[in-house]
Formats: sequence, structure tokens, C-alpha cells
Amino acid sequence: MAVNYKKSAEQILEAIGGEANISSATHCVTRLRLVLQDESQVDTKALEDLDVVKGTFSANGQFQIILGNGVVDKVYKELMALTGREEQSKDDVKEAAAKKGNPLQRAIKVLADVFIPILPAIVTAGLLMGLNNVLTGDNIFYDNASIIDVHPQWTDFADIINVIASTAFTFLPALIGWSAVKRFGGSPLLGIVLGLILVNPALLSAWDYGSAREAGEIPVWNLFGLEIQKLGYQGQVLPVFVASIILAKIEVFLRKRIPDSFHLLTVAPVALLVTSFITFIAVGPITFAIGNGIADGFIWLFSAVPAIAGFLYGIIYGPLVITGMHHTFLAVDLQLTSGGAGGTFLWPILALSNIAQGSAAFAMYFVLKNKNLKGLASTSGLSAWLGITEPALFGVNLRFRFPFLAAIISSGFAGMFISVQSVLATSVGVGGVPGIFSIQPGSWGAFAIGMGIVILLPFIATLLYGKIRNPKSLHE
Repeated sequence: MAVNYKKSAEQILEAIGGEANISSATHCVTRLRLVLQDESQVDTKALEDLDVVKGTFSANGQFQIILGNGVVDKVYKELMALTGREEQSKDDVKEAAAKKGNPLQRAIKVLADVFIPILPAIVTAGLLMGLNNVLTGDNIFYDNASIIDVHPQWTDFADIINVIASTAFTFLPALIGWSAVKRFGGSPLLGIVLGLILVNPALLSAWDYGSAREAGEIPVWNLFGLEIQKLGYQGQVLPVFVASIILAKIEVFLRKRIPDSFHLLTVAPVALLVTSFITFIAVGPITFAIGNGIADGFIWLFSAVPAIAGFLYGIIYGPLVITGMHHTFLAVDLQLTSGGAGGTFLWPILALSNIAQGSAAFAMYFVLKNKNLKGLASTSGLSAWLGITEPALFGVNLRFRFPFLAAIISSGFAGMFISVQSVLATSVGVGGVPGIFSIQPGSWGAFAIGMGIVILLPFIATLLYGKIRNPKSLHE
């Protein structure tokens, strides 16, 4: 049956409290994204009873209505026509949503705004790194040997893959510099240059800093009696993040005060020069120590009490996604994977947590009676298994609570198991079932057992609870 998009828009508008309740509105590939004056005015049940609506959830100040690809843009246009509004971008709506948050929420949003744009490059690099792991890892297909050991004609192919995959991590400060400077209103190109300055081969590599310090051979600049370490910041997150904020602020300050005709000759050179000096003298050493301290703290925790640390991180990761605080741990993952720690023990638990949410949503397909919710449960479950958990989390699991609890408890047990087994990811990849390719080859077996836990345990627990308790809400 053909969808009447105008009627659907009218029904949605009525259910969300009318035009007066809309502060701003946009859409993404599958969802209407609304900032509302008062979310308590929304009739969620009336919304989800509509055939066109696949589910709803609220996150980061936005009320989101899942409609599906190809439907959402048509309903959005009708909604804008009904309200007499101009179409808005996602950035406009994000800005409106951000104003409603408290300082912590705004800080988390800043981190998300900086790191989410570079995720495609990081995830792509992670997938390619996984392919390299398959080619170079021992004991995957052959005992005590890798594919390139047995078939040396694949050696150069693997080497090319490694070059392509490692580039994003080698020049990570350039990616962060581009995104952070852009976020704070500066020129993204200057952010890239700043990031490249911090990994210039003329500087002592951060990966060699430990051995150079022990040998007392750290090179320095002597700036009129002030000694400055000639240290690069390969694999570091905080130095370039803070330096990018400084660069953007200086650039914006200068642009407002210098005539346009002098911008090219003054703004960029002065901003970059001042920022670089500040970074090498103060920002770099301080944030380098802080970043390494944070990473060392996590390393100590997972080394000293791996079972407890893994269980707790597995339990809390789902709730962290609800608050948006999970974005803060991406910086730690990147520090661990590219900072010489050998890999990250946090990201494998993230991947298992995503799978657990998907498994619980899949179970709800067999429990729910509502046709729209059944469809949402199946599609969002698949989405979570491929690394995108928000539809399953907000659309299904949190709504009925017990699947959410089953998922986080299961991911806690799985996190405990893989932490005891010292499972590490060599890169940040797709946080779901494909995540196994980012795991160190020698830990694939342990990670596969963890996957078995988060596939079976939340599915069975959710299915049994739903069938035994059979809450009335499941029939609505």
C-alpha cells in the first residue's frame, strides 16, 4: 500500500505536540531528528502505532523518530510544508540541542564533534589492519606460521596493505587537527599542518621517547637559554587536541582584527607560529604526560584486576552510550592502539557490548506482538551487530528494560572473560561481529568465545523473560 506522506506528517505533528512544540527539525538517512520545547508533550504510543513509524528514542537533546530510508526525507518535506519552516541541516539541529545540555554534556559533545568525523578513516584503517592480521598472523591457518610464511608471494601484497592501513594511525594528529580546528571555527587546513608538524620526522618519535630518556639522549632546542625537547607526538591524542583549540582561537581572534587584505600574510603564519611554540614549550609536554598517565592507569587496572575491570567496563559501556560519554573512550582507544601499548583492551569489550544489544533486540522480535516494533527489533538488531546500536538501544531495549539489562550483564561476563585472556585489538574497527578482524590473531579464539557469550546469553535471557513474564506492554 502506498504511503500517504502528507497524512503521515500530519499524524506525527499531532503526536509530538504540534508545531509550537518544535524548536528545530532535520533528518538523517533513516530518522527525523527533532529538538522539542517539551518532550513530555509527545504521545509516544500514538507515534509508534503509526504504520510509517518504526520506533522512537531521545538522545543528546534530540527526539528521534525512526521512519526508514526513502521515507524519512519525504515525510520531512511534508512536515516542513505543514509548519511553514525552512529545511535545516543536522549541524543546525545539533547546535540547538547542545544549548539544552549541561556543561558535562556540552564537553562530551565537543569530543564527539571532533572524533566522529574522523571515524570513517579510523574504521577503514582498522578493517585493512584486520586483513593484514589475517595475512601475517601465526597459527590462523598454519601451525606456528602465517600465510606469508607459507606463501611468500603474498609478502609484498601484505606490506602494501600494512602501509595503507597504518597511515591513518601514523598521521593521527593530522586527522585530529583537521577535525578539531574545524570544530572550533578555524581553517581545517591549518589543523592538518599543525598535526603534521607534531609528527615531523625531524623530531624524536614519541615511540622512542622511553628508550631515549633512559639513555639520556633526548634532543633539545636551546631557545635563548630555555631548553625545549625536540619531541614528536606520534600516536598522541591530547597534545594535538588542545593545540588545535589554541590555534583555532588565535586564528579567529586575528581574523576579526586584521584587515582582509593582510590575512594571507599575517593570520595563518602568526597563528601557526604562536601555537607551535606554545605546544612545544608547554602544551605538548603537559598533555603528553596526562595522556600517558591515563593510558597507564587503564593498563595497570586491566593488568592488576582484569576480571573486575573487564566486567565493570562491559556493564557500563551500554549506559555510557545512553549518556554519550562513550565518545570519551575513543581517545583512550586511539592512544592505546597507536601509542606503543601493543593494542587496546577496551575496544574488544565495546564490540561485544554492541553485539549483546543486537542479540537482545533479536530476541524481542520473537516476544513482541506489535508489528512495527517487531520490524524495528529485527532491523535494529542487525544494525547493532554491525556496530550501530542506537536504534536497538533506544528503540527497543531501553523501552522494555529487561533486554537492556540482559545485554549489559552479558557483556559484563564476556568482558570479564576476554580481559582475563588478555585479548587486545590492534586497531579500532567495526564495533560488532566484524570486529574480530581487528583483534590480534592469537586472541581470535578467546574473542570468539566472548562473541558466543554475547550472542547466546542475552538472546536466551530476553526470550525466556519475555515469554514467562509476558508483560502487557509487549502486546500493545
